[in-house]
Amino acid sequence: NLFMFVEENFYFCSMGEKSSNKCKLQKRYLSLHGEKSFSCSLCNKIFRQKRYLDQHYLIHSEKSYSCSICGKSFNQKRYLDQHNLVHTGEKFYSCSVCDKTFTQSTNLR
Repeated sequence: NLFMFVEENFYFCSMGEKSSNKCKLQKRYLSLHGEKSFSCSLCNKIFRQKRYLDQHYLIHSEKSYSCSICGKSFNQKRYLDQHNLVHTGEKFYSCSVCDKTFTQSTNLR
């Protein structure tokens, strides 16, 4: 992660630099620390890998996967599949400590 924390409208990169503008800090971080960058031509968000930029472009395209229950739209089928668990109540991941169940593995800590 490039940015450690935000304090009074200032962003800090992991190398200790401080800036009042996140986009400016991203560009400065990448130029100073030698990371190759890929920038979105629509919103100027910066990515370290082209595959993340390619995936990001999907948010600017028309969303093509809609939930048949609530109508919410997604740009990738996997996000729709994950969303559908909200309606079905299925929880595939359980905590080995407390037996609590979750719809996403990222909720396990």
